Amino acid sequence: MPWDERIGRRLKLRDLYVLKMVAQTGSMGRAATRLAVSQPAVSKAITDLEHVLGVRLLDRSQEGIEPTPHGAALLKWSAVVFDDLRQGIEEMDFLADPGAGTVRVGTAEGMPAALVSAAIDRLLRDYPRLTFTVIQAATNELQYRDLRERNVDVVFGRLTPPIADNDLNAEVLFDDPFFPVAGANSKWAKKRRIEPAELVDELWCLPNDNLFLPLIAKAFRSKGLEMPRRIISTNSIQLYYAMAATGRVLSLASSARLRLSGKELGIKVLPVDLRILTYPVGLVTLTKRSISPAAQLFIDSAREVAKRFSSEQFTSTGAHPARRRRAHGPNQRLHNAWNAGTAAKSPNYSE
Repeated sequence: MPWDERIGRRLKLRDLYVLKMVAQTGSMGRAATRLAVSQPAVSKAITDLEHVLGVRLLDRSQEGIEPTPHGAALLKWSAVVFDDLRQGIEEMDFLADPGAGTVRVGTAEGMPAALVSAAIDRLLRDYPRLTFTVIQAATNELQYRDLRERNVDVVFGRLTPPIADNDLNAEVLFDDPFFPVAGANSKWAKKRRIEPAELVDELWCLPNDNLFLPLIAKAFRSKGLEMPRRIISTNSIQLYYAMAATGRVLSLASSARLRLSGKELGIKVLPVDLRILTYPVGLVTLTKRSISPAAQLFIDSAREVAKRFSSEQFTSTGAHPARRRRAHGPNQRLHNAWNAGTAAKSPNYSE
């Protein structure tokens, strides 16, 4: 089925869109309802496409209508066509009115929402007519699926695998290590210094995925210790903090999360020499996809927001480099700052 002028002349963009809708809904009838046309019109569009291409595009099954291998291949590449056209029209609108446009941002639950909020807020000061769609994936890995399916323009989140894939372009913005935390009223939050071994037999709420567990285990092994006692296993970041806030369970929180909202979450970093190095925070785009002007504005804004964090990284003891000489023990200065509420307040990182 080589491409020729006949296919180019007869292939209709509208028919491709109908095929996409049938595949999404799994039904001719539901696609017709969604498109506000008759079911025979949908059936004719599919028949015309199959006649032009000379292959069957859809099959019926017990679950409904689904694409054949030929149909799946056509849908894959037609998604690129629709995305490029959408971006072209949006760029034309942006050229006519540089203050308008839409940005679609992908992220995951592990990404502090205040970072995304700060990047958006910074943009809205100069471009109040920009609109944003932020899609939060259930896991860090699924955020790349939204990018590949062109549901988002850019991912702003934690750079977990598979960022090494050739179709993804990743830019590291800053490292965001995790630290042990407890509730503000916990017995541990009141201590001036804690040895890592003291925490191993405590109750912990920790991730249940295979990405972060090895990193946590490595941090404890570096102290000659086994993994702590995990009584709650979850993929919910919010549950980590909710359980830690009870004062009976220990958990982990990233340095960015603690700086932005540690006090509001009711948690405090513990004065213990234990730092869990994890995947950095950054931006991911598709390598062969043009960036729209509006999306580029967001990327630039995210970079500016991240500068504050990249210049305030903690040392291996958890203390800020500028404060390390005055610290009285591992994490002590950091612990004192959060206990006093100075580091836990939410500063304006969008400036």
